[in-house]
Amino acid sequence: MNRQLAEARGRKAEAIAAWWLRLKGWRILAQRARVAGGEVDLIARRGRTLAFVEVKQRSSEEAAAWALDEYRLRRVAVAAERLAPRYAREGDDIRIDALFIVPGRLPRHPANVWHG
Repeated sequence: MNRQLAEARGRKAEAIAAWWLRLKGWRILAQRARVAGGEVDLIARRGRTLAFVEVKQRSSEEAAAWALDEYRLRRVAVAAERLAPRYAREGDDIRIDALFIVPGRLPRHPANVWHG
Protein backbone atom coordinates (compact mmCIF):
# COMPACT_ATOMS: atom_id res chain seq x y z
CA MET A 1 0.00 0.00 0.00
CA ASN A 2 1.48 3.35 -0.95
CA ARG A 3 2.03 6.14 1.53
CA GLN A 4 -0.78 8.40 0.24
CA LEU A 5 -3.36 5.63 0.45
CA ALA A 6 -2.22 4.72 3.97
CA GLU A 7 -2.45 8.39 4.97
CA ALA A 8 -5.98 8.69 3.59
CA ARG A 9 -7.10 5.48 5.35
CA GLY A 10 -5.58 6.68 8.61
CA ARG A 11 -7.36 10.03 8.42
CA LYS A 12 -10.66 8.30 7.67
CA ALA A 13 -10.22 5.93 10.64
CA GLU A 14 -9.41 8.88 12.91
CA ALA A 15 -12.52 10.72 11.69
CA ILE A 16 -14.67 7.66 12.46
CA ALA A 17 -13.01 7.33 15.87
CA ALA A 18 -13.63 11.01 16.68
CA TRP A 19 -17.27 10.66 15.62
CA TRP A 20 -17.66 7.56 17.82
CA LEU A 21 -16.12 9.26 20.84
CA ARG A 22 -18.38 12.29 20.41
CA LEU A 23 -21.41 9.98 20.36
CA LYS A 24 -20.18 8.57 23.67
CA GLY A 25 -19.98 12.03 25.26
CA TRP A 26 -16.31 12.86 24.66
CA ARG A 27 -15.07 16.23 23.44
CA ILE A 28 -12.21 16.07 20.94
CA LEU A 29 -9.48 18.52 21.96
CA ALA A 30 -6.91 17.70 19.28
CA GLN A 31 -6.24 15.41 16.34
CA ARG A 32 -2.80 14.20 15.24
CA ALA A 33 -0.98 16.04 17.99
CA ARG A 34 2.76 15.74 17.35
CA VAL A 35 5.73 16.40 19.60
CA ALA A 36 9.35 15.33 19.49
CA GLY A 37 9.41 11.60 20.11
CA GLY A 38 5.78 10.77 19.43
CA GLU A 39 2.30 11.46 18.16
CA VAL A 40 -1.22 11.05 19.49
CA ASP A 41 -4.08 10.42 17.08
CA LEU A 42 -6.79 11.98 19.28
CA ILE A 43 -6.89 13.84 22.56
CA ALA A 44 -10.32 13.66 24.14
CA ARG A 45 -12.01 14.76 27.35
CA ARG A 46 -15.11 13.51 29.13
CA GLY A 47 -15.65 15.09 32.51
CA ARG A 48 -12.46 14.75 34.58
CA THR A 49 -10.95 12.12 32.24
CA LEU A 50 -8.37 13.15 29.67
CA ALA A 51 -7.61 10.40 27.15
CA PHE A 52 -4.79 10.18 24.65
CA VAL A 53 -6.22 7.83 22.02
CA GLU A 54 -4.33 5.67 19.52
CA VAL A 55 -6.55 4.67 16.57
CA LYS A 56 -5.93 1.43 14.67
CA GLN A 57 -7.88 0.33 11.60
CA ARG A 58 -7.31 -3.22 10.39
CA SER A 59 -9.27 -6.01 8.73
CA SER A 60 -9.91 -7.74 12.07
CA GLU A 61 -9.92 -6.81 15.72
CA GLU A 62 -7.05 -9.21 16.35
CA ALA A 63 -4.95 -7.51 13.66
CA ALA A 64 -5.77 -4.09 15.14
CA ALA A 65 -4.75 -5.23 18.61
CA TRP A 66 -1.48 -6.68 17.28
CA ALA A 67 -0.77 -3.40 15.47
CA LEU A 68 -0.77 -1.65 18.83
CA ASP A 69 2.56 -2.98 20.01
CA GLU A 70 4.80 -1.78 22.84
CA TYR A 71 6.88 0.42 20.51
CA ARG A 72 3.81 2.35 19.31
CA LEU A 73 2.35 2.59 22.80
CA ARG A 74 5.66 3.94 24.10
CA ARG A 75 5.60 6.68 21.43
CA VAL A 76 2.05 7.60 22.44
CA ALA A 77 3.11 7.62 26.11
CA VAL A 78 6.00 9.98 25.34
CA ALA A 79 3.70 12.29 23.41
CA ALA A 80 1.05 12.14 26.15
CA GLU A 81 3.60 13.04 28.80
CA ARG A 82 4.74 16.05 26.78
CA LEU A 83 1.21 17.15 25.81
CA ALA A 84 -0.49 16.61 29.18
CA PRO A 85 0.53 20.00 30.63
CA ARG A 86 -1.21 21.68 27.68
CA TYR A 87 -4.52 19.81 28.04
CA ALA A 88 -4.79 18.49 31.60
CA ARG A 89 -6.55 20.22 34.45
CA GLU A 90 -5.83 19.74 38.11
CA GLY A 91 -7.46 16.53 39.36
CA ASP A 92 -7.84 14.94 35.92
CA ASP A 93 -7.58 11.21 35.44
CA ILE A 94 -5.13 10.91 32.54
CA ARG A 95 -4.94 7.72 30.51
CA ILE A 96 -3.96 6.22 27.18
CA ASP A 97 -6.76 4.48 25.29
CA ALA A 98 -7.05 2.62 22.00
CA LEU A 99 -9.85 2.70 19.48
CA PHE A 100 -10.09 -0.17 17.00
CA ILE A 101 -11.86 0.36 13.68
CA VAL A 102 -12.80 -2.89 11.91
CA PRO A 103 -15.00 -3.02 8.78
CA GLY A 104 -18.54 -4.18 9.47
CA ARG A 105 -18.25 -3.81 13.26
CA LEU A 106 -18.83 -1.03 15.73
CA PRO A 107 -15.64 0.64 16.96
CA ARG A 108 -14.16 -0.84 20.14
CA HIS A 109 -12.64 1.48 22.74
CA PRO A 110 -10.36 -0.27 25.24
CA ALA A 111 -9.49 2.18 28.03
CA ASN A 112 -6.19 2.59 29.83
CA VAL A 113 -4.10 0.33 27.57
CA TRP A 114 -0.71 1.63 28.73
CA HIS A 115 0.59 0.90 32.19
CA GLY A 116 4.24 1.82 31.47
